[in-house]
Amino acid sequence: MQFVSIRIITGDVARLVAFYERATGASAVWATDEFAEIRTPGATLAIAGTGTVAVFAPDSARPAENRSVITEFLVDDVDRVHRNLTDFVTDFVNEPTTMPWGNRSLLFRDPDGNLVNFFTPVTPAAVEKFAGTRG
Repeated sequence: MQFVSIRIITGDVARLVAFYERATGASAVWATDEFAEIRTPGATLAIAGTGTVAVFAPDSARPAENRSVITEFLVDDVDRVHRNLTDFVTDFVNEPTTMPWGNRSLLFRDPDGNLVNFFTPVTPAAVEKFAGTRG
């Protein structure tokens, strides 16, 4: 088995895709007006409209109701990313903070309220854990 993606259901695909393109610096690959993907070397962030839910499982997912999942991106320099996003992200949950497990993390919310964590390993153990995973 291989984990390949996580999908966010949204009421405004274009807005959320534009947000993640700006935040990640990656361009989306669009399949339809209701479905796009932000592809990274490790996994893909799929963004889909509410119309796609009806196709595979009606009323099983609703936009802007997530309070349990954090989408995480490994970045080279979380402090630099924070500086670059300061005039763009409107809801920072925390400033870059070094966590007890060795990652320096920046937590914020996307326009639908989903939590996003950009992090950089900073302790030797965390650096070793993520060695070879940066794309």
